[in-house]
Amino acid sequence: MANLFDLTGKSAIITGSSRGIGKAIAHRLAEHGANVAISSRKADACEAAAAEINDAVGRTAAIAIPCNIAAKEALQQLVSEAERAFGKIDILVCNAASNPYFGPMGGMSDEQFTKILQNNIVSNHWLIQMVAPAMRERKDGAIMIISSIGGLKGSAVLGAYAISKSADMQLARNLALEFGADNVRVNTIAPGLIQTDFAKALWDNPTILKTYTEHSCLKRIGQPDEIAGMAVFLASKAGAFTTGQTFVIDGGQTSI
Repeated sequence: MANLFDLTGKSAIITGSSRGIGKAIAHRLAEHGANVAISSRKADACEAAAAEINDAVGRTAAIAIPCNIAAKEALQQLVSEAERAFGKIDILVCNAASNPYFGPMGGMSDEQFTKILQNNIVSNHWLIQMVAPAMRERKDGAIMIISSIGGLKGSAVLGAYAISKSADMQLARNLALEFGADNVRVNTIAPGLIQTDFAKALWDNPTILKTYTEHSCLKRIGQPDEIAGMAVFLASKAGAFTTGQTFVIDGGQTSI
């Protein structure tokens, strides 16, 4: 029987993949046979992550393509360069996100609110629309948006971010319906608190960390690699009948 998780011959774009969850997903996709485009704003960080992955998997699986997700032309360049390098894009992981404000929504500037919605929703929409036509024509593709459990409940300090992550879940449901007849699957992954630089304001705060861990089944926060396995599942034959869903990976925090 063929390996359900084999990604040999597949190619992926992962935004925000020079570190954290994005890099862990890129590493595991490459480990399972895929070629991966590492992308974030800083070229040196992308190149370092690509080199680390290539060394780990023992082949040239990863390439670096810097990109600012806020610029539509930069996203198009990311797609064009990845297609030139790999021939096609089979897997898209929209992982990059912004959260420039931490606190009550009344204290947030219009610019901060707009940036969150732009980078966390609109940029995902743009990027998906750039890769989806070729996927639909080939009748095969896997698209993932990294959401958050913040999109499932209210928050006194992450309001706009939570709004954007809830919208990502609905974006995936809409597109799953639109693309389903062409065998292009669209899902979201909703992590809980993961020990990344992006979430440092949460886990580096002893009070927040204690509250989170006390109110979770596993009594700890997660690691980036603990999100990557779900991405491998959704990208592979194992996830071929899975679309329009949100997969919560939070150590049981939302179960209590």
